[in-house]
Amino acid sequence: MKVVQFTIPVSRESTIVVQEEKLPHYYPHLHRHREVQIEWVVEGSGILVAGNYMQRFESGDIYIIGANQSHIFKNDESYFNPDEPRQIHSVSIFFDPNYLSQNILSLPEMANIRKFVHGVHNGFQIPEEAREAIQNIISEIIHHKESQRVAAFIKLLYQFSTTRDLKPLATSNSEQVISEVEGIRMDRIFQYLVTNYKRHISLAEISEIANLTPQAFCRYFKKHTDKTFVSFLNEVRINEACKIILSGKFDSFSDICYQTGFDHVTNFNRVFKKTTGMSPGEYQKGFRDI
Repeated sequence: MKVVQFTIPVSRESTIVVQEEKLPHYYPHLHRHREVQIEWVVEGSGILVAGNYMQRFESGDIYIIGANQSHIFKNDESYFNPDEPRQIHSVSIFFDPNYLSQNILSLPEMANIRKFVHGVHNGFQIPEEAREAIQNIISEIIHHKESQRVAAFIKLLYQFSTTRDLKPLATSNSEQVISEVEGIRMDRIFQYLVTNYKRHISLAEISEIANLTPQAFCRYFKKHTDKTFVSFLNEVRINEACKIILSGKFDSFSDICYQTGFDHVTNFNRVFKKTTGMSPGEYQKGFRDI
């Protein structure tokens, strides 16, 4: 049996580590590393969970994952279907914020960039209007080597520090003290939910997966996600519903309701609006008008 690691080591051969990869899918387990991660999803789609943040990711998205922030880029089911070969294309940049602060960022001219780096604990999503400029700089980093790569990287950090409307990925950094054992347990819980969300999952069932009593599970899950089990499961379902609506491959909203694990259309509509701020029909119309 393959051992699932929660803390993933990153090579420390240089100040920054750049990885450009084309793979069948992202690493499918919740994990963390002590480095900050800048992630450009060149091609791919699925659900990103980072701390207590959950949202669909799509091609072109750029994220900053905080140091030691547990996260997973969980690709859509189609990426795991051998009959429908797909791939993701990603560019990942890793750096140790403490090492950087003690060296390059210790210069007085780097004060604003240093302040930004110290504030990325909970991660950020880059707004759409800022993506093109940042993608261009990341492309520079990929193609440069040694000192020119570091110079382009400082340029990237400066761009981040001056970008407005960065969207935080989490509302709390308390989960960052999570232990290795707890991280593996949370991954087991998450994997079970995203695999079985299309059917009813009882509290007793998921508690057994976590090897906890129902009461202890509720406290444990709330502590590590800042969400109830039901609200988290509903978010997984609504994210899948959004994907189906955007694909246009459905006959009615009631079909989507039952495909994503909801028992009643009324409940589906209520949860959809609470999660997205729109009804399913408004959500569909909004993307048609773009």
